[in-house]
Amino acid sequence: MLFRAAARLPVQQHTGSTAVRVAPPIEVADEDLVVRRLHGLSPLAGTDVDPLLRNLGCRTLVVTGVSANIAVPNAVFDAVNLGYTAVVPADAIAGVPAEYTPAMVRNTLALVATVTTTDAILGGWKRPRRQGAAATPA
Repeated sequence: MLFRAAARLPVQQHTGSTAVRVAPPIEVADEDLVVRRLHGLSPLAGTDVDPLLRNLGCRTLVVTGVSANIAVPNAVFDAVNLGYTAVVPADAIAGVPAEYTPAMVRNTLALVATVTTTDAILGGWKRPRRQGAAATPA
């Protein structure tokens, strides 16, 4: 049903079209990694994200964005199924209706992921690392 409705939209998401470019005001820096997703409901399944992250030594994924209805849970479940630790800043995801998101986080994502806040994540990233401690990429 979702895919049939999307097929009828006047905007088609074809490679190279404006519909699939990163939207302003977000800028893509030279060091950013951009991975194409051609199908599916998850940013992990069917993409090169998993091998790319593994080659970088990542073992923890912070999942944010829209939608708490479909994409966020899919990303969290795929991450956990692939052996990553999933972290969800509850204040950095959104869904429809608005009251659905906290219930979904509490009753679903909290069972498989670490639920936290954006401030807690940023605070952890800003803390200096201890001397001699092994680096753990997020």
